[in-house]
Amino acid sequence: MIPAPKKVANLPPYIFGRIKALTIEAAAKKLDVIDLSMGNPDLPTPRPIVDRLIETVGEHPRTHRYPQAKGMPKFRRAVTNWMKKRFEVSLDPESEVCALIGSKEGIASLCATYLRPGDIALVPSPCYPVHFFGVVLAGAKPHLLPINEANNYMPELEKIPEKVLRKAKILFLNYPNNPTAATLEDVSYLKEAIRFCKKYGILLCYDNAYSEITFDDYEPGSLFQLAGARDVGLEFHSFSKTFNMAGWRLGWACGPEKLLAPLAKYKSYIDYGAPTFIQLSGVKALEMWPSYVKELSAVYQRRRDYLHEGLTGLGWNLRKPKATMYLWSPIPEPFRKLGSLKFCEKLIQDTGIALSPGVGFGPEGEGFVRFALVTRDSRMYDMLVRLKKFQGVNGYAVKKPNYGSRPEAIFG
Repeated sequence: MIPAPKKVANLPPYIFGRIKALTIEAAAKKLDVIDLSMGNPDLPTPRPIVDRLIETVGEHPRTHRYPQAKGMPKFRRAVTNWMKKRFEVSLDPESEVCALIGSKEGIASLCATYLRPGDIALVPSPCYPVHFFGVVLAGAKPHLLPINEANNYMPELEKIPEKVLRKAKILFLNYPNNPTAATLEDVSYLKEAIRFCKKYGILLCYDNAYSEITFDDYEPGSLFQLAGARDVGLEFHSFSKTFNMAGWRLGWACGPEKLLAPLAKYKSYIDYGAPTFIQLSGVKALEMWPSYVKELSAVYQRRRDYLHEGLTGLGWNLRKPKATMYLWSPIPEPFRKLGSLKFCEKLIQDTGIALSPGVGFGPEGEGFVRFALVTRDSRMYDMLVRLKKFQGVNGYAVKKPNYGSRPEAIFG
């Protein structure tokens, strides 16, 4: 028997795979599953983007051939036009943009490009899992930086030991943040992170996948709006959330050629890039911006407000985020002693509600769960009614949602 390689065999079971397996088991038992465990948009991709795909695949057979690994020129130009329009950031489409098969793939490839055994990556905890496991699979070691309410969900860079900094190669930052939905109130922290990375020769990987899913007039920026960012940084974007294109697998990395070229070179050896017809659909999406995006954020904001009010009424103590499609909350007493995984397992088995256990995002996530705002209002109501019964809450009447206008209809 050929043994599994250690770097795979030593990986823990993927917690989200465990949650998914439990949802399948619950459905097989005829339990009505309400799945809020994954940030998997429930609304369809806007119709003009779909139409562009259909037209391209049907009428342009040359797009069925191998694509350019770093992205077709039209796609890279569309990205640079969007970055200029959205952030006032100027990029060279020839050398400062690389198409990705989703930003998750891109970040994993970045780790494989820049890290070697013995290196260290500075990883917030909790974090988007590929920030951690991309490092592990590259043979390097993650050094966890706790983020929590006490430090405003910002890693305390000044507390990192010098012996760690001597081996550190990458710092991951992600705002708006997955899973905590934390945001930065101003750019002072990013300025400090740029100075820090420049001082120690560390690559700053800025995951900006949620820059467009925002509420209450909050408007995140780009790393490259700040002086010095081009010396140390690469920025990652995704079509998954902004345009409901999660299953299309498309994103991009951008930044100075000296830092981006190694990633593009690495990817040219392991994949042929995103399919050309997908890239052209991405061009259509970027050209449409900001159409649909404001309407999409309005859907998530309505869901955020409704679920936050309902959970607060049931005794949950959680913040109301200004961005992302998530609510991040401590588990209420008396269930906290179960731990986040056991709590989520029990919740699925007893009620059919699927959430993400906080521990799946890192040790600092223990005691928390993440709600993804990926189901319609009426199902949110059903979930709250089930939670009320599960928790044994008395004296609170779950309100039915006030549908009002239905902006999601434009996505049909």
